[in-house]
Amino acid sequence: EVQLVESGGDSVQHGGSLRLSCVVSGYTYTTYGMAWFRQAPGKEREGVAGIDDKGNSIYTDAVKGRFTISKDNAKSTLYLQMNSLKPEDTAMYYCASSAHNLRPTIDPDYFRYWGQGTQVTVSS
Repeated sequence: EVQLVESGGDSVQHGGSLRLSCVVSGYTYTTYGMAWFRQAPGKEREGVAGIDDKGNSIYTDAVKGRFTISKDNAKSTLYLQMNSLKPEDTAMYYCASSAHNLRPTIDPDYFRYWGQGTQVTVSS
């Protein structure tokens, strides 16, 4: 059974930092594309950052220069380092994995497996 389990969400002040983690089990994900998404109350799900098997990455404009996606294949873990957090970053954050290799993308249609989410709250 494929499982993605996120952690690291918390409540922080404007300008603070957090690192989200997503542990993958049930398959060898090293060659698959992965990504982080977020959804704020009353808003649609938004792609945040994506990464391919070679470590190439893509970001939505709102987080460029502040967030960094990375992965540790030995630990089967995907990360999202979030710096200079803003209140508008407040959302539930989800990690997702495709079922095949693909170029970095944050289009949710390409992702088959999803975690349950971890809450990030940024206060002003």
